[in-house]
Amino acid sequence: MHTLTRDDIQQAARLVYQVMPATAQYAWPLLAERLGCTVWVKHENHTPTGAFKVRGGITFMHWLKRTHPDVKGIVTATRGNHGQSLALAASALGLRALIVVPEGNSVEKNNAMRGFGGEVVECGRDFDDARVEAARLAQAHGLLLVPPFHTELVKGVATYGLELFTAAPDLDTVYVPIGCGSGICGVIAARDALGLKTQVVGVVSTEADAARLSFEAGEICETPSANTFADGLAVRKPIPEAFAIYSAGAARIVAVNDGQIAEAMRIFYTDTHNLAEGAGASALAALVQEREAMAGRKVGVILSGGNVDRGVYARVIQ
Repeated sequence: MHTLTRDDIQQAARLVYQVMPATAQYAWPLLAERLGCTVWVKHENHTPTGAFKVRGGITFMHWLKRTHPDVKGIVTATRGNHGQSLALAASALGLRALIVVPEGNSVEKNNAMRGFGGEVVECGRDFDDARVEAARLAQAHGLLLVPPFHTELVKGVATYGLELFTAAPDLDTVYVPIGCGSGICGVIAARDALGLKTQVVGVVSTEADAARLSFEAGEICETPSANTFADGLAVRKPIPEAFAIYSAGAARIVAVNDGQIAEAMRIFYTDTHNLAEGAGASALAALVQEREAMAGRKVGVILSGGNVDRGVYARVIQ
């Protein structure tokens, strides 16, 4: 992937802003009081799909129409947020969107994908299985397979990094969840394009910590399972292109467990009255874990999405 310039990201922003406004970032006083540092929250839970991925969906679809004018539609694998993003963007351009999810996937995310115009297919025990089926369907139906990681996706996602760093250029550290990696790569790209010194810290689940293991080993490692309720983090093996970027551009990767993630979801609700899904709360969970090291600093946390099923949230919030 070539290094994104500020101009690249600003061009992507122009496309994104045809569909949605920039999201807010706020320094919440109760979070600062609780954690002993300034906490800027980037509210990607406030996009039209309730998660950051819509930005990449928009830029990717524009690129697709430009470079593959004859394409009839796309197929992709997802746990939900990537799929909603592509369903919205594909429908807007009149393309078919076939979305493969693992069996037992979030019912509400599946409904949302259908609501945005996607056709949802359930297959496999987890995201990595769904990816295999998506590749098969692409061949069978003559559709373009959209990978979970692509330069055009990162370009769109980097627009939230640009917004955050423009509003708060003096952040010491930003915590970003890692699933397939477009989020952290977008933040690194925006930081580098602006020439900032901010440390970017990736966050994974203790139950799906392949990215952390790979980061520490300096090569790609895989885990046998990815059993966390934070479905946006539930990936067994890093995407090589993403790993190449965050292994070089991140300061470190920290792991948080489901209990810490649930607690961060409660803190978001109590201190800011924002709804965070598991992956969306993981960055705050990591800051809570490292609060002593962050004392007195200016810190950013990416609230990457708020798409949590009602039943799950009800259990967490009790």
